[in-house]
Amino acid sequence: MSITTKTPSLQLLQRAGFPMGGEPSFAVDLADTVVTVTDPPTDLIADADQYQRWWQLQAPRLSVAGEFPVPDLSATRRLRQAIREAFDAHLASTAPLPTSVDDINAAAAAAPMSSRLELRDNALHRSIRWHLEHGGHPWLAAIADDAITVLTDNQLRRQLRRCANPACSMLFLATNPRRTWCTANICGNRTRAHRHYHQHHTQKSRPNT
Repeated sequence: MSITTKTPSLQLLQRAGFPMGGEPSFAVDLADTVVTVTDPPTDLIADADQYQRWWQLQAPRLSVAGEFPVPDLSATRRLRQAIREAFDAHLASTAPLPTSVDDINAAAAAAPMSSRLELRDNALHRSIRWHLEHGGHPWLAAIADDAITVLTDNQLRRQLRRCANPACSMLFLATNPRRTWCTANICGNRTRAHRHYHQHHTQKSRPNT
């Protein structure tokens, strides 16, 4: 498995300028680098420095992070579009576009991996060999594989949600079934503040009896 448990914290990502992240799924984090409720959508990795920064924060999830350069931006965007469309389709209880399925499969297939048994210092060790004959990138292949897992695992499919704030497009995995907001410190606080404001002004507008 190419994904590790070294998930970046939400606080670290927010300090870097990304409102959402640190989800158990690498693919969900990638999907959340585009804000779809704005017109046009806001690409959070369009800036070259932010793109490099996002990968710098996310790469520790990968067992081969230091061995390869950052993927091409256009390839990352193409995979992100396919993943986002497939996730949104699932949440809308519709089938994803065939092109999205094809792009996810292509990213996964372009850099397959295989286990190898190595003898070092008179001991057996397991290593991973990445097959790059088709010009793929291991990091994108790992994200594509993670997206396939989310879309096919019954538990993860049930956990995949969109923020309850209609003005937010962020996705997350609700490992806590009571979770409804993408982040407590952004959409959660805004919703609570709006509810408090509405209740306060409703009470003030009521006539005295």
